[in-house]
Amino acid sequence: MMLLLTAIAGICIWQAVTYYGQGWLLLYLLLYVLFLVPYILSKLRRFIAIINGSKEIAEGNIQNTIQDTGKDDLSKLAGYINNMKAGYQSALENQMKSERLKTELITNVSHDLKTPLTSIINYVDLLKKENLSTETTRSYIETLDRKALRMKLLIEDLFEISKMASGTVELDIEYVDVATLLTQAIAESNTSMGQASPVIRERIAKFPIHAHLDGNKIWRVFENLIGNAQKYSLPGTRIYIYLDESDDLVLFKIQNTAAYEIDFAAEELFERFKRADESRQTEGSGLGLSIVKSIVELHGGEIKIEIHGDQFNVILHLPKQRLI
Repeated sequence: MMLLLTAIAGICIWQAVTYYGQGWLLLYLLLYVLFLVPYILSKLRRFIAIINGSKEIAEGNIQNTIQDTGKDDLSKLAGYINNMKAGYQSALENQMKSERLKTELITNVSHDLKTPLTSIINYVDLLKKENLSTETTRSYIETLDRKALRMKLLIEDLFEISKMASGTVELDIEYVDVATLLTQAIAESNTSMGQASPVIRERIAKFPIHAHLDGNKIWRVFENLIGNAQKYSLPGTRIYIYLDESDDLVLFKIQNTAAYEIDFAAEELFERFKRADESRQTEGSGLGLSIVKSIVELHGGEIKIEIHGDQFNVILHLPKQRLI
């Protein structure tokens, strides 16, 4: 556009010079030098700055930002390059996080499988020895049974999470009473954990609360969340469970006081084998929340974790009508 206007102005000035003399040519040249040359040089400097900034980014300095505050196409180009850089940086960070979590997964699954397997091998060797008392033999067998069950549950969780990840799980949707399902899960968890379990206080808004869900899978969700809260709660504290409904959703929340400091992003707890107990002194598989997230998403629901100091909250929104 600038070149076109310059050409038109040049033609007009040439005609003026032909009729009115050389004064118009001098005026044209003066205006050209005062306005057009600085404008072109400014555009050229900005273009060179964009080229240099792009070169810095291409050479690996992704922290570099092209500074341009204009509103023309050159500014748009600078903005696009900055956005591309931000997207690349985000992808790089996600890749690094993925690699870190993959390394953690391999390390953790190896640890969780090796620990009970080593115990089983050691106790089998002890049982092979002669002159063991009946009481000692019974004690060893009980330990073997406990370690074998631990491996069985871990392997079952591994199969289940792999099936969910591959999308081969089919839901058996029924019209279930979620309130009754939750009270049964709480009663069973209290029975299995015994008196050492933290006290559970449920706040169920009303009975019944009906929804179209897979009852067995939602039972597993409640079982995993309550089990996690019992394992990872600070001794002497209480677990609070809330259940309510809206027109379209079942609203569930479980709250407990964590026994371990969570010094990483809450979203990472949904990753496989990620546990709040980084020392891995508890016997959780680290798959509980990942399984819960998969089941909730299969139902078309939402799950999120909120952490306020030591207060650990898991919130579920499950659709009352079948969405899948």
